[in-house]
Amino acid sequence: MMMAGLREKKKEQTRRRIAEVALRMFAKRGYEAVTVNEIAEAAGVAKVTLFTYFPTKESLVLDVVKEDSAKIVNERRPGQAPLEALREHYRAFAAEGTEGVDVEGLLTRAWVISASPALMAGLHQTRAGQRYELAAALASARGVPDGACELRDQLMAAQITAVLTTVQEGFFQRLVEGTPIAEAGGRLADDVELAFDLLEHGFTGR
Repeated sequence: MMMAGLREKKKEQTRRRIAEVALRMFAKRGYEAVTVNEIAEAAGVAKVTLFTYFPTKESLVLDVVKEDSAKIVNERRPGQAPLEALREHYRAFAAEGTEGVDVEGLLTRAWVISASPALMAGLHQTRAGQRYELAAALASARGVPDGACELRDQLMAAQITAVLTTVQEGFFQRLVEGTPIAEAGGRLADDVELAFDLLEHGFTGR
């Protein structure tokens, strides 16, 4: 058990090192200008090893921004409503606090993505896929056979993903404006509650 734990820790360290090296190179030269071979060499790993951890060049940047909302819905407690499970998850995420958060790394990643048409397209595609998966999970939660999505599931999934994306963008914008990370984290917790209040009760015009 101990050896297995050490192996997993080493694998995670390798994965993190590769991603950090790639991000630094992308920030310095631009995403399109850097090759996978250069990243592998700079990280001290073989190209095949890099692809073991990151199957595509895009995943070097986009893997950490994925939100698995469908999994949260699918693995919710018996009797728990999907929105309740999602609120609980993101409330807990915001409550974890921001101590030790690498603000510079977050902003660098956001800049690298926004500066690359390929990464922006990849981000859009990733979010579209996650929205579809969430719609299927919501359909399954309603007892629809095989999670066959209906319009209501697609609309609800679209609302949820749009709201969560907007909350995330607000958090990053505060960091860009120089808001201290602790303050930005506290406001994130408030934003999560507001977001799910609106999703649950709708917009009243007030």
